This record gives sequence, structure tokens and C-alpha cells, in this order.
Amino acid sequence: MDAATIIEAESRELIRRRGLDVHADQLEPLIREVVADYDRRSSSGEVPVLHDDDTLVAQVAARIGGFGPLQEMLDDPGVEEIWLNSPSQVFVARNGRSELTTIVLTDDEVRGIVERMLVSSGRRLDMSSPFVGPCCRTVRACTSSSPR
Repeated sequence: MDAATIIEAESRELIRRRGLDVHADQLEPLIREVVADYDRRSSSGEVPVLHDDDTLVAQVAARIGGFGPLQEMLDDPGVEEIWLNSPSQVFVARNGRSELTTIVLTDDEVRGIVERMLVSSGRRLDMSSPFVGPCCRTVRACTSSSPR
């Protein structure tokens, strides 16, 4: 298991144990706490060494409280729209032109991203509504998917 996966799992467990709602102001300090503990364990050889704590904290925060691998595009003001046709087909629109990204998601990542988008939009995705285009906080991210 890689460092990011370990730190994400430990961060999620700490959130559950403390009964926290995931808010940006609480998330980063919590992940940094987990990273500090991880660093102590890595110095004794229990887990792989971290090379860039800040990048890892941002990645884990995006996975837990944001939209995972899509978060960087959501934060990019040049990206006008994001859409998912499948886990391996993630498109963005920049300057009025669409482009296929290099992002490949797992089915679980797509499910999690769609669920987080739906929660913020108040919409649903099920057999009676197999297509949905919820707009997120930024009004630039949309998804289309159907249940399996």
C-alpha cells in the first residue's frame, strides 16, 4: 500500500473516531496530524518514507473533502467545465474547446465523486433518473453517469 492510501485510510478513521464532519478548516490540520504520526513510523522503517508532505496533504484532502483527482481542475480558473463519460474518459473544456484528460478513475472514485456532487446539488441518480448534470459550488463541474 502506498503512503497516500495509508494516510487517507488513517485520516478517515480518525474522522470517524472523533465524529467530525469534514470541513476544510478541520481537514488539513487533521491530515497533518496523521502525516506527523506517519513520519515518526517511517523513520523506524514501518512504512515507506514521504517525500513531499504538502503535496500529499493536498491530495488526501482532495480525496476526502473535495472531488479527488478532479479537484485540481475545479480549482483551475481556465477550466470551464468537467464531464465524465466513463472512469477512463474525463473531459474538460478550456477556452471553449473540449479535451480528453489523462485522468483515469476507478469505479469507486467515480461513485464517490458523483455522490459528493449530488449531495451538494440536491439531485439524485438512480434507475428512474439515469442521467444527471449537477452543478457544483463552482458551477463548472458536471457529470453524467448511470447506475450499475
